[in-house]
Amino acid sequence: MTTVTISAEERRREVRRKAEMMGVDEAYISLLVDSFYARVREQPLLGPIFDKAIGDDWDAHLARMKTFWASVALNAGSYSGKPVPAHKRHSEIQPWHFSIWLALFRATLEETAPSPAVVPYFMERAERIAESLKLALFGVPGLGETRS
Repeated sequence: MTTVTISAEERRREVRRKAEMMGVDEAYISLLVDSFYARVREQPLLGPIFDKAIGDDWDAHLARMKTFWASVALNAGSYSGKPVPAHKRHSEIQPWHFSIWLALFRATLEETAPSPAVVPYFMERAERIAESLKLALFGVPGLGETRS
């Protein structure tokens, strides 16, 4: 068995090529982020949490999220934020909020995706991100409990 090692730059180009074949580029990511957060702001449970956290800084938040999703979807390597500490500051966030977030994200993808393959491509990543944030914020249910 031969193992082929590719450089980070080669990997980045390959991820970008595959994404672009599905129609995912910076322009689509911008549309996705703008459309998704418009829904979030209108959602009765999530909207107030986001508005409290972001206030009048929506332009900066949307720009940061576009950079984040470009790094996630295109392996752009341009995002350098720290999402866990940013989310830990907001005690209003509950584990079940992530289900609403994911449902809104899926609905936005289904309406905006340039090809059918884009929905599972983004959802796989969004679900991993949501799970990672839930674990960071709330820990592992039952961990540390003793059984009788």
